[in-house]
Amino acid sequence: MARLVEITTFSDQRGNLSVLEDFQIPFPVKRIFYIYNVDKSVRGGHRHKLTFQALICLHGKCSVYNNNGTYQDIFVLDSPMKCLFLDPPDWHLIYDFEQGTILMVIASRNFDENDYIFDRYENDHFVMS
Repeated sequence: MARLVEITTFSDQRGNLSVLEDFQIPFPVKRIFYIYNVDKSVRGGHRHKLTFQALICLHGKCSVYNNNGTYQDIFVLDSPMKCLFLDPPDWHLIYDFEQGTILMVIASRNFDENDYIFDRYENDHFVMS
């Protein structure tokens, strides 16, 4: 089930340093990618068979709709001190990218097109406004 956590952050007059260490990430890290220069497009639109993910908005703001087949939530990622963990059953859409947004994704597996499930859950009636 998707869950939003605060990332440990140290702040002083020099700025902020946020730390997400291996013991805080509930999966082995195999891949890191980031999404940026997004227009009005919607990203995601899938879930996984095996891959766990962690989403961190390094700059800007975006929204994530999530449905795990039982629960549906909307998360707003608007700070590099927030991390959204997604489990494989979490079907998600990433949308409302503010101009200049940089979204980093940490994944438990390397890319494998056979790991993706694009079909929505039957209980999913989410429509973006």
